[in-house]
Amino acid sequence: MAANDPERTRTITWEDPLPGAQAGAAMAGLEYLRAMQAGQLPGPPIMATLGIGMESADEGRVVFYCDPGEYHYNPIGVVHGGLAATLCDTATACAVHSTLPAGTGYTTLELKLNYVRPLTRDTGRIFCEGTVIHSGGRVATAEARLRDAEGTLYAHATSTCMIFRPSRGGGG
Repeated sequence: MAANDPERTRTITWEDPLPGAQAGAAMAGLEYLRAMQAGQLPGPPIMATLGIGMESADEGRVVFYCDPGEYHYNPIGVVHGGLAATLCDTATACAVHSTLPAGTGYTTLELKLNYVRPLTRDTGRIFCEGTVIHSGGRVATAEARLRDAEGTLYAHATSTCMIFRPSRGGGG
């Protein structure tokens, strides 16, 4: 470290994610996302770690935001691509989640991400909008677009999610 370059620190706090996840399992996806947005349920620790917030949640559409900072930087002096990937994965997966009934789970099977331009701390607040393209019985697809406040595109992605519907009982 250079003599005139003070060390920087950042403190992160979060809540135990399991009680919120368990409560969310009994809620429709949109209801769960809106409860997190309103602070009635804790958000996942990854959001606190990276400084991500949820701006809105509607059926089939969500918007997340983040203010890129130095703590997001990679070794070449720009924001690490993992931030854009995390935002796009979060937005596509939560867009799918917003369409699911209570008791239905999902997971990302594939994320295809295209970087358009680099992010820096000078970019300002960025927004990642996720929208559902198709939701079927076992698979859903969604897309995300990562933009700044002026609408400049920084990355875009498509995702495939597997949907886990509740079993209908009746045995083997």
